[in-house]
Amino acid sequence: MPTVVLLRHGRTTANAEGILAGRAGGVRLDTVGREQAGRAAERLAGVPLARVVTSPLERCRQTARVLLENQAGAPEQVTERGITECDYGQWQGRGLKDLAKEPLWSVVQTQPSAAAFPGGESLPEMQARSVAAIRRHDAEVEAKYGADAVWAAVSHGDVIKSVLADALGMHLDLFQRIVVGPASISIVRYGKHRPEVVATNTDAGDLSWLRAVAPVGDAPVGGGAGPGQPDDPSDPSEPSDPSAS
Repeated sequence: MPTVVLLRHGRTTANAEGILAGRAGGVRLDTVGREQAGRAAERLAGVPLARVVTSPLERCRQTARVLLENQAGAPEQVTERGITECDYGQWQGRGLKDLAKEPLWSVVQTQPSAAAFPGGESLPEMQARSVAAIRRHDAEVEAKYGADAVWAAVSHGDVIKSVLADALGMHLDLFQRIVVGPASISIVRYGKHRPEVVATNTDAGDLSWLRAVAPVGDAPVGGGAGPGQPDDPSDPSEPSDPSAS
């Protein structure tokens, strides 16, 4: 299956001010956020992306534009409402310090599966539509570009955390254990038997190895040899006779 790069948008003015922006309009990257987006784009510049899917909100579209500007080719561009920010309803636009005093805050922290935002959606609803969108695009990318394709989804912190929790086989009540910082890159591959979570919350490091990732197969006993190296003893790319290497 293809490789999906989950990229959170860079820091915004609302992030810096401690405001829960939600789906409010006019929330853009600040200076730090633009720099973060630039660094993420540079990390992926050597990886030819087949498709870039973005949340329709401006902060994600800004981040996606920086990503696309650093691509040598012309990836397919798609706007996807399925990976838009959680609908926080009446919480939208309020300060995080104020929200921390609400009884629902404790539910969000300790039992997210029971959290439903007044006038908005629940966290299980957010996870269901986000995971469905990511898996749908992954299948489309494989059908159109092949199993070795790499594509990117530019989305939001809680959305990416919920997708990672699903890929890890974690109950949603544990998803607050996952950290997804601004402009961080996480990597998932959906295999025949299970998803592989290749990386989470990275903000530095070379990603050129994504150009030649081995097919998703059985998990290598002992941890394997690392990206791009044969782990399966039956892999025809690995010599069957040790003396031949």
